[in-house]
Amino acid sequence: MNKYLGQIEKKLDLYFGKKAPAMPENVKEFIVKYSPYLYLLVLILTIPAILLAFGLTAVAMPLAYVGGFQSGFSFSVTALISLAALVLGAMAIPGLFKRTQMSWKYMFYASLLSLLSYLLDLKLASVIINGIISFYILFQIKSYYKN
Repeated sequence: MNKYLGQIEKKLDLYFGKKAPAMPENVKEFIVKYSPYLYLLVLILTIPAILLAFGLTAVAMPLAYVGGFQSGFSFSVTALISLAALVLGAMAIPGLFKRTQMSWKYMFYASLLSLLSYLLDLKLASVIINGIISFYILFQIKSYYKN
């Protein structure tokens, strides 16, 4: 698995890191400096969406019909993949502050998982647009994250 992820990373680095027009240094530094805070905010704001995606809000609601059992829990493969991407992003936050290479990899893997969930939902425009934007930003700032 690591072999394939490594090949994907190298190919994307070639196109988004080396061949793509370089992002200005001050923009890169701004992104690297403030992205941990932004991602933390996004993480906090998506908690209600995660609860909705898994149907946990139904637990707080009274049962819809008397005598029946309604679990209130539901899930889909895309919701699980999105949750995994969110967890990887959350795992990256401490390292993003320290600018570690592993935190960058967590964000890269989270981006791949997000694109996979869009693909499974057949949101092809989202795959293309989010893929281009996220990979361009990730590979432009990759050099700022060291071991």
